[in-house]
Amino acid sequence: MGKPTGFMEHDRQLPDRRPVEERVGDFREIYRPFPEQTLRDQAARCMDCGVPTCHAGCPLGNRIPDWNDEVYHGRWEAAFRQLMATNNFPEFTGRLCPAPCEEACVLAINAPAVTIEQIEKTIIEKAFEKGWVRPQPPLRRTGKTVAVVGSGPAGLACAVQLNSAGHTVVVFERDAMPGGLLRYGIPDFKLEKQVVDRRLNLMAQEGIAFKTGVHAGVDLSAERLCADFDALVLCCGATRPRDLPIPGRELDGVHFAMAFLTGQNRVIAGETRTVAVDAGGRQVIVIGGGDTGSDCIGTSHRQGAASVINFELLPRPPEDRPESQPWPYWPMRLRSSSSHEEGGRRHWNVLTKRFIGDTGRVRSLETVAVQWVEESGRPVRFEEVPGSQRIWPADLVLLAMGFTGPEPDTIVARLDLALDKRGNIHTGSDYMTSRNGVFAAGDARRGQSLIVWAISEGREAARAVDRFLMGRTDLPEKECCDLPRR
Repeated sequence: MGKPTGFMEHDRQLPDRRPVEERVGDFREIYRPFPEQTLRDQAARCMDCGVPTCHAGCPLGNRIPDWNDEVYHGRWEAAFRQLMATNNFPEFTGRLCPAPCEEACVLAINAPAVTIEQIEKTIIEKAFEKGWVRPQPPLRRTGKTVAVVGSGPAGLACAVQLNSAGHTVVVFERDAMPGGLLRYGIPDFKLEKQVVDRRLNLMAQEGIAFKTGVHAGVDLSAERLCADFDALVLCCGATRPRDLPIPGRELDGVHFAMAFLTGQNRVIAGETRTVAVDAGGRQVIVIGGGDTGSDCIGTSHRQGAASVINFELLPRPPEDRPESQPWPYWPMRLRSSSSHEEGGRRHWNVLTKRFIGDTGRVRSLETVAVQWVEESGRPVRFEEVPGSQRIWPADLVLLAMGFTGPEPDTIVARLDLALDKRGNIHTGSDYMTSRNGVFAAGDARRGQSLIVWAISEGREAARAVDRFLMGRTDLPEKECCDLPRR
């Protein structure tokens, strides 16, 4: 906890965002510096709650009250040690996580939650500034080798843990640079890539090897990987986008969101000079109301879109916690990102029926309004509203409707791995797939999810691999039980 009376003395505060007119002119991170004393006051709000439910709200089991207390007392290095005990990459989660821990904060029952995510980010950035973050190569090597396929947060976390256990780890990445979704899918205004490179450089100094431009299962056969390594871990993500197979889908100007986002990131990185999909001067419609859709909105603003409209099939969430999702569960309520603040219009209960074009390019689309039928407070099916058809002008449509699992025609198919009913790689509780010695973790195993879940999965899979290789493991075990799903 922080100060016993801190939650009564201090209101919740967050860093100021740069003005909209300034930040849409670049791709730099949007937040201004946060004064240290203000941050310590925020840590002081952590209550003596008895049962710190934030632990269960966090998939990593972060020791939140412990490092809040250290921050409140100005013991920053001690806070850093507590933070790193459960999270390999707080500089990523402190920028990208939607903070389920804050929704589970006891203070959030009837007041604004502790600013856990901002405290986390500040701790790790101060640690880098003070030089406390240093390479920590293992003292000895086991002689065992592990291949990790995919360099997103799950693959990186798995690699760090296995390397710390003394195994020789090689991470394979099909793109030109490692980082996976962190590098190519997340816009720089949310995560500047020097933050990713800073961590990757540390990992390389610790002895982890990165092989980029290698598409596992295509450029390098699955059988060769299994023969050359003592264990194989698939952290290849859920990269198969959900499509919208309606009339006009073939028209130019209708793109998956990731083609749009990765193209911009490659330009910023200097990998190419022109974006693959350009929103400049166009009437943009983004279909899908999640984080990917929000990222498309923010990127469209920065590319100079003439207009931006966002469609969501589901109903508009309530602003307050719904009764069907009581504390401390994660509530489905209205959330507005910095990208929404920058402009554009949002519409809910909208079903897209067809894309309309001429000369091969999309020029508009037709929608219909829907009404949802709920069961137990959850929307379960929809019905079209008669007479609600509408035509919307659009010359760029971005499909941001989520992902349906790992790509089935690459290493997953080459290894003939069993899939679950949702198309994800099936594993047992030990993260092992249907093939002995081959493991899976992250979105490839559990489906599209949060960055904290990816890191948690990577860490837990590393424990399973270490036990498989050595017969036992000393890697740290997750420290708390998760909230049951509702």
